Amino acid sequence: MTYFMLTTQPFVILGMPRTGTHYLEELLNAHPDVLSNGELLNRYDTNWPDTNRLQRSNRRLLELAYLRYPVPKGKDEATYIGCKINQPQFQERPGFFEEMALWPRMKVILMIRGNTLESLRSLVQARQSGQWLRYGAGNDSVPPPQVALSVKACEDYFRASDDFHRQVAESFAPKNVLSIDYEGLLNAPVKCLEPVWKFLGTSVHPCSGTTTLQRQEVRPLEQTVLNFDELKRHFLGSPYAKFFQAAKDGRSLEKTAIA
Repeated sequence: MTYFMLTTQPFVILGMPRTGTHYLEELLNAHPDVLSNGELLNRYDTNWPDTNRLQRSNRRLLELAYLRYPVPKGKDEATYIGCKINQPQFQERPGFFEEMALWPRMKVILMIRGNTLESLRSLVQARQSGQWLRYGAGNDSVPPPQVALSVKACEDYFRASDDFHRQVAESFAPKNVLSIDYEGLLNAPVKCLEPVWKFLGTSVHPCSGTTTLQRQEVRPLEQTVLNFDELKRHFLGSPYAKFFQAAKDGRSLEKTAIA
């Protein structure tokens, strides 16, 4: 079943990998008026029955996302329609970001993780372990693998994050962009969702807590990045030195982050 409607409010959830975009989407989809259909540019995302959609032009793909979108059972009345896209996916789709920025009344929810090194470390861990998400109340499974990160990989990732955030700020009117703090969403989702409902223009919906993303990595960066000290020395005195600073309790800056 698909809809062709011009009266809906389009939105997109953007972020670097491992910044809580999936968690935010799960919370938003608990609202009866909100429908976010997963990763539009991920060919393996099962939310999209059209497996050949990425062969369409950028314009046609956006029409599929916001005019002819799939409607799951129970979401027939949804009027706030979105999807989520991570920064690397735009690199594989030249011109798509620019086309998306021209879509009428588009609103952007930008997820930002305080420590970009945590984002990169988590991304590499997920690629190595094959574990991207984990739901539940406990954390008694094997922890993610330790990783070694090259200086170049860190430099490229840090710059890509800065450039992406700048691109979003320069491509959309300030009133159409809402930045959400990754750590705030994890620590206080109810409070964090309040400005999201207001930004979208929908009613407030209680956060039931039934969607709980389990922490995959509870160890600090010093214990999970094998060459942490080498990287710390390299970035000393740079704008990225803050990513290698430890909190007073000896843990990394993201004391409660979900990997």
